Amino acid sequence: MAGQLLGPNTNPVGPGFQLQPAPQQVPLATNYITDFNFLNQYLPDTYEKEFERYGNRTISSFLRLVGAELPSNSDLVKWAEQGRLHTKYTQCGTAAVVAGDNVTFDINDALVPDRAATGLTAGTIAIRVGQTVVVSKNDGTGEFKGIVTAVGVAGGLNANQIVVAFYNAQGFTGGTGAGNADATIFIYGSEFKKGSNGMQGSLEAEDEIFDNSPIIIKDKYAVSGSDMAQIGWIEVTSENGASGYLWYLKSEHETRLRFDDYLETAMIEAVPAEAGSGAIAAGGDVGNKGSEGVFHVVENRGNVWAGGNPTALADFDTIISRLDKQGAIEENVLFLNRQFGFDIDDMLAELNGSAQGGGANGTSYGLFDNDEEMALNLGFTGFRRGYDFYKSDWKYLNDPTMRGGLTGTGAVNGMLVPAGSTTVYDQILGKNAKRPFLHVRYRASETEDRRYKTWITGSAGGAATSDLDAMEVNFLSERCVCTMGANNFVIFQS
Repeated sequence: MAGQLLGPNTNPVGPGFQLQPAPQQVPLATNYITDFNFLNQYLPDTYEKEFERYGNRTISSFLRLVGAELPSNSDLVKWAEQGRLHTKYTQCGTAAVVAGDNVTFDINDALVPDRAATGLTAGTIAIRVGQTVVVSKNDGTGEFKGIVTAVGVAGGLNANQIVVAFYNAQGFTGGTGAGNADATIFIYGSEFKKGSNGMQGSLEAEDEIFDNSPIIIKDKYAVSGSDMAQIGWIEVTSENGASGYLWYLKSEHETRLRFDDYLETAMIEAVPAEAGSGAIAAGGDVGNKGSEGVFHVVENRGNVWAGGNPTALADFDTIISRLDKQGAIEENVLFLNRQFGFDIDDMLAELNGSAQGGGANGTSYGLFDNDEEMALNLGFTGFRRGYDFYKSDWKYLNDPTMRGGLTGTGAVNGMLVPAGSTTVYDQILGKNAKRPFLHVRYRASETEDRRYKTWITGSAGGAATSDLDAMEVNFLSERCVCTMGANNFVIFQS
């Protein structure tokens, strides 16, 4: 019979976690540090040190580990990412032909988009006369090589047509109709006769332009002057490692920690406001246009693994095959929730104990002074399978007050992030620059730095900016995240 995890008094639910934050917007009895009643006959023994029952409660660290923060002075951050160096068309149709020496193909793929600034127009085929091509039938029944003799309207054809003369004497056999996907065509070289003119036409490097808009993030902590007059000390150890005594500013300290977390989670979860949405139409001071967070970008421009965690080596082979077709980044980091991490540990442990792993009965004695009496480490920090994959728990996906415990369609179990940096053209700098795949841009100028602003207003606590009998600590940041090379990322969803 399977065991059951019981809480105090055999409660099958167990101790719950506190979902509502302790800080309140106004001073109440519930947000005093201590509620000991000293009117009793016997005074209680009190602990002056706060007990950290939830451990380190902050969840930010992801962007600090994989990214950087850079200034920007605009409402819009733009960058260009390289397109493919080579061209392949996979939706090429032709009329049925037997032993065709010269065959006309319709290129039915989406062609070069409209780029008026470069002189190219929509419908441009990136194949030129004289180039040699491989024509592979999509039904897998044959492969042919030929040379392009005419392209588009310049060859008396339709704009999306080319003519291929084949090298083999039997010519090309196949085709069902120009509107069908009969063949795949890619370029492998060119051939010209002696004394001939040069290649006609040129190709422009294809860049994709992306942009993102910074959002303004705010928070505030307020305490009345009267409450500041009654000092109650308590010893604390904060999540950032500092320790000491705090009084009414303890809640301000926790507001700051919570704001720090929101600076990261806003960059992860942000979505752009769609036309006609309520966020755009929201009145007052809230709402604007949103921003493109990491999850949104990877879901729309990256790779999505849906339907549960990959728990077998064949699953990772599928992922690796996809990475081969993208940037082929050598080192990648898997940021995972706890269950996904266990699934990978179980997979690697099973492989380690199999014939493939070289073990016997699930053990690997003899390596690095291992023996049967030592503590067995059932976890793995990474593995290599074509690429290096390093595994790290992502606290944000485990925290029950954030994404921890979410299930169902779209629930995020982890994300694969390429390590290192990439070279992009920075529109602000006007030159190529190396940037981490993930980095944050914050608004800043010579006179205004909005990376992390904090200021005090009111008339209490040394402030003298208004007649408000309180001290208000304000927090503000204006920032966005740039997810470059999203085609190299993989998000794992339920």
